Amino acid sequence: MKINLFNQTEENIEKYEKVLKRIFKKLKDKKNINIILTNDLEISKLNKTFRNIDSKTDVLSFINDEDLKSNGDIFISLDRVKAQALEYGHSEDREIGFLAVHGYLHLKGYNHETEEEAREMNEVTEFILKEAKLERK
Repeated sequence: MKINLFNQTEENIEKYEKVLKRIFKKLKDKKNINIILTNDLEISKLNKTFRNIDSKTDVLSFINDEDLKSNGDIFISLDRVKAQALEYGHSEDREIGFLAVHGYLHLKGYNHETEEEAREMNEVTEFILKEAKLERK
């Protein structure tokens, strides 16, 4: 699978790019994904515009029905990556990986509306992250 990475921040994203490529190169998916790294302000605007929720969030996914070669777009707030890595006591690599995989699974139809759906989505997420050597410590 090919990932197209876009940076809407002033940050150097090389370390994130390496991690994301390592995660997604193992997945057997013929469609690509776009990952857009942004900040709390911009993701808050997207959340308000598309979900009518006036607050920041860590990740948003949007299916792209027009491009048959793409699964869609995943927006990740680097502000949330850093804060949540500290909060959860793990690396930024683990956090950005978790958020990217979470967003990708939403694009593939996974949800977490029920306990069963959440358990299944979490199991798949953890399997993918383990394959990329980003297990929860």
